[in-house]
Amino acid sequence: MLRIVLFLATNLAVMLMASVVLSILGIGSAFHQGQLQLQPLLVLCFVWGMAGSVVSLLLSKWIARTSTGAEIIHQPRHEGERWLLATVADLANQVRINMPEVAIFDSPQANAFATGWNRNEAMVAVSTGLLQRMNRDEIRAVLGHEIGHVANGDMVTLALIQGVLNAFVMFFARIIGNVVDRSVFNNEEDAPGIAYFITTLVADLVLGLLANIILMWFSRYREFRADAAGAHLAGRSAMISALERLGREQEMPDDMPQGMHALAITEGAHEHFSLAALLASHPPIAERIRNLQQMSAH
Repeated sequence: MLRIVLFLATNLAVMLMASVVLSILGIGSAFHQGQLQLQPLLVLCFVWGMAGSVVSLLLSKWIARTSTGAEIIHQPRHEGERWLLATVADLANQVRINMPEVAIFDSPQANAFATGWNRNEAMVAVSTGLLQRMNRDEIRAVLGHEIGHVANGDMVTLALIQGVLNAFVMFFARIIGNVVDRSVFNNEEDAPGIAYFITTLVADLVLGLLANIILMWFSRYREFRADAAGAHLAGRSAMISALERLGREQEMPDDMPQGMHALAITEGAHEHFSLAALLASHPPIAERIRNLQQMSAH
């Protein structure tokens, strides 16, 4: 429940800011003699929606490092770090991408994530807990999973989808706001009334929730693809073993920052259909293991 409350609170802040910025940029210009002009409105919404996603994508590595405290390995300090760098280099070479930056972040839970604004400027980070408790075959599988995300261009695709969804949420919310303002509250002034702004805000929240359900569906889909990449690069049994270990560790304290869950290899268990399950960025571990086992049967 806390996750959903935080999600709604965050979206409320984003939509309030969006409304203010659109007003400053001249959302009134989308109205002419009291009529909402759809083409100017769509352009404004598209620019705003895509700009937020592009900026987030460009800053993704910096945000990830600062929020998790991840330290990039520039010069390996011991054999374990040398092996980690060599493994990432080998996996990157297999999928023909540039060597990502490799980082370690302090967390008791076994976890990892990949981020970056394009497949040749990425960063792969693993937790201290993962390095301490997984064997090297399992670590290689997890790294293969993250390299799969990078090679598939998942960060860019997710950002583009988010931007398009943001644009359509704001576009249709303002159409709904205009309909309510004109048809329900009979506003005949050239400028939108208070009902327009209130209805738009509510519609932003409701449509934003639906948009995030779509976005999280894609996020769950990309996890299956990354699991398949990990199985291909490190072996199916190693990938399954790594997922099983991750499943056992889900009872441990989760100190991953809230905004980083979508990037991590594991988010938590959502076995039953619920709003939390629809907003989960990762499928349940058991479902991911079953998917890999079914792949081995073909």
